[in-house]
Amino acid sequence: MLVRDAMTRRPETIAPGETLAAAARKMRAAGVGVLPVCEEERLVGMLTDRDIVVRAIAAGEDPRGSVVREAMTPQVVSCVEDEDLEAAATLMDEHAVRRMAVVDAGGALVGILSVDDLALFSRALAGEVLEHSREPGRPLERGGYPWWQEDEGP
Repeated sequence: MLVRDAMTRRPETIAPGETLAAAARKMRAAGVGVLPVCEEERLVGMLTDRDIVVRAIAAGEDPRGSVVREAMTPQVVSCVEDEDLEAAATLMDEHAVRRMAVVDAGGALVGILSVDDLALFSRALAGEVLEHSREPGRPLERGGYPWWQEDEGP
């Protein structure tokens, strides 16, 4: 199975110069907790609801005056839409992320792959990513074997 078969297509995006209040309104309207941050067609970051709260509001920033670029995560973990779903899950696990940008062969944003998307195809795969996103320092294996080999033990 490929990432394109599981991802959420055409995610809502936001520009880095938009306010955090505008980002929060977009998140609420779309029912999401993450917005890819794009300058024109180029993906430049990811903004989560947690970024808004922890990096801005908890630091005393006013979300009506603070902009997305100040709170976003500029290091984007992404995969390509025709990548194998298990390889993408491994990448999410390695980086301890619950959501990952999906790009096409030219690098344009085409979707988001979330743990929820993974769960529709494999609860074990989603569980492994979710567990690691909560404990980023733990080894990438369960039961002594990597999750993709759990049925191949001795």
